[in-house]
Amino acid sequence: MKPELIQSKDLKQVIEARKASVIDVYRELLEDLFLIRNPKFKFDKNYTKELEIFIKQHTGDGDMRESGSWFYFPWNNQLVHYLSDTEHQEIRTTRNRNLITNDEQRKLRDARIAVAGMSVGSHCALTLNMMGMSRHIKIADPDTLSASNMNRVRYDFTKVGQKKTSVAKEYIYQMDPYGEVEEYAEGVTPENIDKFLQNIDVLVEETDHLETKIFLREEARKRGIPVVMATDNGDGVIVDIERFDLDKDTYLFNGLIGDITLDEFKSFSPEELPRLATKIAGAEMIVPRMMSSLAEVGKTLYSWPQLGDAATLSGVVVAFAVKQIVLGLPIRSGKIDVNLEKLFSNS
Repeated sequence: MKPELIQSKDLKQVIEARKASVIDVYRELLEDLFLIRNPKFKFDKNYTKELEIFIKQHTGDGDMRESGSWFYFPWNNQLVHYLSDTEHQEIRTTRNRNLITNDEQRKLRDARIAVAGMSVGSHCALTLNMMGMSRHIKIADPDTLSASNMNRVRYDFTKVGQKKTSVAKEYIYQMDPYGEVEEYAEGVTPENIDKFLQNIDVLVEETDHLETKIFLREEARKRGIPVVMATDNGDGVIVDIERFDLDKDTYLFNGLIGDITLDEFKSFSPEELPRLATKIAGAEMIVPRMMSSLAEVGKTLYSWPQLGDAATLSGVVVAFAVKQIVLGLPIRSGKIDVNLEKLFSNS
């Protein structure tokens, strides 16, 4: 479900019929827009006259409610007043300048990114959106949010039981209702893989199942799509970058488990899978508490431990990697250890 664009002439009818909650801070948005276009007023607060001229020019002496765009969000029954598409993108990415140039921002906005897995992957999708990337984003996950997810996702307990993709989609649309979120609530399957990866510039892979990880990489490699993955590791993150866009002969997981195929994986016994997963994650990089915890899954632990700081950091490192790839900036392939304990240790 997408937000609904409402014509200003229909506002009263929508409010009355749907008893919608109205959020209209349009004047504040215009003042913010005025200030970013007139940085000289950063240290001079005497701009009342100039601001009123700017607002008058913007609205053309008309009713301010007729400017910009109104979007109705059915999931929370809110009717929200936004600036126009161009102005909305300008105001929400202006603080990226000059760390990201205008030309770079347009490239990032036009990039098409797919994110598979919406637990840790939700941080990736939301951070990409926050930075103004990917007007068209695809998100996939078959699961619903559980109470135990709440230690590492940005949502609250009112979202428990809802589809992970739906919650992420709603958040993204409220940040940017002009974008396009393509939701795969059934997850990625052999039946929808062609559509999921169609016209994609980068695949972010954050699923939990080894078979899905291999399947997605095989399909990405066929299409020459680079893959980025972040694995939370205690308080840190292990990042994997596979540049299938540069070399389709690149081994899956950069060769950590050989040139494995999905058919070969399916022939492995269940007893071999933990060893395989450890090799993929990078046994030499896994922190001791995480390594010891893996043996306790199904005994004293229901699942492997994950922390909120690592999940959040995953969004950061993935967004950085995607930015570098899209803009053609230097970034190395392979496995990278972002270990906070080593960075901050005084020993």
